[in-house]
Amino acid sequence: MRYISTRGGVQPVDFAQAVMMGLATDGGLLLPERIPEIPIATWQRWATLSFQELALEVMAPFVGDAIPAADLRDLVQRSYATFTHPEITPVVQVGSRYILELFHGPTLAFKDVALQFLGNLFATLLARQGGRLNILGATSGDTGSAAIHGVRGKERIHIFILHPHGRVSPVQERQMTTVLDANVHNIAVQGDFDDGQRIVKALFNDLDFKNTYQLGAVNSINWARILAQVVYYVYAWGRVTEGDTGHAVTFSVPTGNFGDIFAGFVARRMGLPIHRLLLATNRNDILTRFVATGVYETGQVAPTVSPSMDIQVSSNFERYLYYLFDANAKRVRDCMEQLSRTGRFQVTADEQAAAAREFPAMKQLQDITGSHLH
Repeated sequence: MRYISTRGGVQPVDFAQAVMMGLATDGGLLLPERIPEIPIATWQRWATLSFQELALEVMAPFVGDAIPAADLRDLVQRSYATFTHPEITPVVQVGSRYILELFHGPTLAFKDVALQFLGNLFATLLARQGGRLNILGATSGDTGSAAIHGVRGKERIHIFILHPHGRVSPVQERQMTTVLDANVHNIAVQGDFDDGQRIVKALFNDLDFKNTYQLGAVNSINWARILAQVVYYVYAWGRVTEGDTGHAVTFSVPTGNFGDIFAGFVARRMGLPIHRLLLATNRNDILTRFVATGVYETGQVAPTVSPSMDIQVSSNFERYLYYLFDANAKRVRDCMEQLSRTGRFQVTADEQAAAAREFPAMKQLQDITGSHLH
C-alpha cells in the first residue's frame, strides 16, 4: 500500500514512511492510494474475531509489506495489553440503542485506542531504522494525555505537547503535567487549541526545521491514528449485528477534529454496512454549518463542558474534501490556501448536498450537554 497527499505534492510513500512523515511535506494530509474493498464473506468472519485479531486483519492491507506480519501481531498485542477490559472496546446495549465504550485505556480517553498503538508503532519503526523522534502535538485535552501515556519512557522518543492554558479539563491537565518521565515535555499556550495547532503546523511546514529535529506527529493528522480507529467501527458492527451483512448500523459520533468520524467514513468505503454517520458538535459548530450551508468558515472558539471538541478548524476535514472533490488535489490545495488567507471557503451546491447525505449533522447546546452529564 502506498500513500499520497491530499494536496498532490508528495511522491507515493509506504506505510512506515507515512507514519514517520506525519504531515505531508506539501502541507497536506496523507491518504492511501486506494481503500481496499472487503468481500461480504470476510465481514461475516471478522464479526467473530477478538478485537486484537480483528485489528491485525483490518490493518494488514493498509500496512502492506512495510512491517512483517509477525511484528505487526506483536505490536497489536502489546498496544492493547494496557486496556482494562478484555474486549478493549465493548459494546453495551441500553434500551434500543448501543453504546461503544472507548474509555478502557490508560487515560480513559477514546484516543488511547489509537495512541497506545501509535506509540508502540513509533518505537518499533525507530528500533528498525535507527534515529530519534521528537513528537510535537497540540491538544484540547484528550490527545495530549493519551499521547503522553502512549510514549512515556520509550527510548529514542521525546514528546512535546502544547495545550491551551486554562482550557483543558482539570483531570486531563493533571494526566499530562504529572507525568515525570524525562522524555515528556508539557507546554501551556496562551490561547486556544487552534493557536497551538497553528504553531505545530507552522513547524511541520518548515521542512528544514522538521528534518533537522526529526519531528513526528501524534495528532490525527497521522494516518496511523485513523487506521487504528477504523478497527472499532468494524468491531462494533460485528457485535451489534453478529455478522449479518444485511444489517446496516448508524453511528452517532461526537466530532471536533473530524478524525474519529473520518475513520467511520473509511470503514464504509471498505464496504462496512453503515447506514449513517451522524456528526454531532457542540457550540463550536464549523462542521455543522458547513454541512448545512456549504461554507466552511472559522469563528471564535467558545469554551464548553466538552473542551476536547472546542475547536474551529477540523484538522482531518481536508481528508474528506479530497474524496468530496473526486481526488482533485489542486482543488483541495486551493481551498486550504483560501482558508489560510481569508478564514473561509465555499463548495458547490451539489457538493454541499453530498456532504449532508454523507454526514447528517447536529449541534448540541451547552445546557443539554450538562443535563446529560449530571
